[in-house]
Amino acid sequence: MSILSSAAFCAAQSASPTPAASAAAPGAISQQDKPANQPPAETNPQDKDKAQADKAQQEKAKAKDDRMFYVMPNYLTVGSESQVKPLTWKEKFAIAAKGSFDPYEFTVVGIVAGIRQAEDSSPAFGQGMQGYGKRYGSAFADQVDGNVMVGGVFPSIMKVDPRYFQLGKGSVPRRMGYAFSRIFVARTDSGKHIFNVPEFAGNATAIAISNFYYPAADRGFSTSISDWGTQMGLDAFGNELKEFWPDIHHYLQKKHERHLQKQQEKDQQKDQQNKDQQKAPN
Repeated sequence: MSILSSAAFCAAQSASPTPAASAAAPGAISQQDKPANQPPAETNPQDKDKAQADKAQQEKAKAKDDRMFYVMPNYLTVGSESQVKPLTWKEKFAIAAKGSFDPYEFTVVGIVAGIRQAEDSSPAFGQGMQGYGKRYGSAFADQVDGNVMVGGVFPSIMKVDPRYFQLGKGSVPRRMGYAFSRIFVARTDSGKHIFNVPEFAGNATAIAISNFYYPAADRGFSTSISDWGTQMGLDAFGNELKEFWPDIHHYLQKKHERHLQKQQEKDQQKDQQNKDQQKAPN
């Protein structure tokens, strides 16, 4: 029974005196009826902590379910360092896998494979459905390799939290700088800040693995460095989206509410006009 339920139950008991008390002293006020004698409801510290933990869990779940632009998965973003507990290594791998196999990722990989097909990148893959299938498979493997290495393997080894912790306040330039700096700065499971080795080493390892399934013409040190730099740039851009998505989301919600309000006002005006026309004499 919760605190509020217990308090309500006790209040109900106090408001109804027993028949024996009523018979013994009709018209008199019993000790239970006196509000001054009613002990104040005490708040259990454990229940208070549990309520705060439940609230934090709900906020965490809401953040995880909040997709950027309503389609992009946002599993690795939290609003404040003090609101969440450190992830276990199993949780790190689970989140990395969840992000890798999200329905959105299958769609994006399909688009990327189509662009590569049109550009005839990796000519050794060929054209047609067979060539598209090879490009799709390689692009999907790139996605999984990167997510698992950056979000699972290296964070688990180095005890680093792979999530992005939003700053959420301050000027736009400051927040932009903060988001970009998270490419270089990581938060450990204990709350300290260190150089973001998982970001650099994880992407490098994923690109090294890709050399095993790409054609020989697409391999090489210069190609790998170019791909690594591109991926780092994409991750930095992703941090910017994670930082400012709450603001964008709030703006879109307000815009949608204003649109609904205007539409409602127009509907009310039309209804009023129809009523006026019906009341008007022929």
